[in-house]
Amino acid sequence: MNLLLISNSTMAGEAYLDYPKQNIADFLGKDPVKALFIPYAGVTVSFDDYEAKVKSRFNEVGHDVVSIHHFDDPVKAVEEAEAIVVGGGSTWQMLHLVHKYNLTDAIRAKVNGGTKFIGWSAGSNLACPTIKTTNDMPIIDPMGFDALNLIPFQINPHYLDKNPDGHGGETREDRIMEFLEVNKDMTVVGLREGCMFDVQGENYGYIGKLPLRIFKYGVEPYEMAPDSDFSILFK
Repeated sequence: MNLLLISNSTMAGEAYLDYPKQNIADFLGKDPVKALFIPYAGVTVSFDDYEAKVKSRFNEVGHDVVSIHHFDDPVKAVEEAEAIVVGGGSTWQMLHLVHKYNLTDAIRAKVNGGTKFIGWSAGSNLACPTIKTTNDMPIIDPMGFDALNLIPFQINPHYLDKNPDGHGGETREDRIMEFLEVNKDMTVVGLREGCMFDVQGENYGYIGKLPLRIFKYGVEPYEMAPDSDFSILFK
């Protein structure tokens, strides 16, 4: 498989998709690619506007996207895609529409066949076995929690080590530990902002200055440095 799984689209104070645009370009390669964009996580933005935002950034680095909502047959669009890109937003709505249009098997088969897959935030959640470690409110029934299962662990994107000052609720770590209490066989990866997995075949790469936070049931949470061997997470 070829996966670029990005924690977040935008760093504070920067333009949309600015910080990972060169990583996206490098991942897609030198030859221009017109990727299939899945905007289903967009709720307060129209699919047309979402497509335009992503297209503009991809065009800057020599690539392009076309949104799946323009196609009468979404499954066929996936089957014929040069690459697949899934944007962030509401993970719940995204998975609801993926299930509604019967895209799970089509996307999984396409990516397992070697087609490149890029996701950020909710799009990274989609690559996991389930969406149970998303940060988003459950605004709609996703018609089942099962996602693409492209990777054997759960990602928690935008991972934060502590709450903002003045907030007395549970930390992200608290919530992940609750997840593990009822999903004891799963591993959860806290993917901090500005970081991403870059998987190309058997090369399990990681891009980012911050370490990963690893959570397993019955094990004290620990860090994996950016220069670690990440292949152990994928096997």
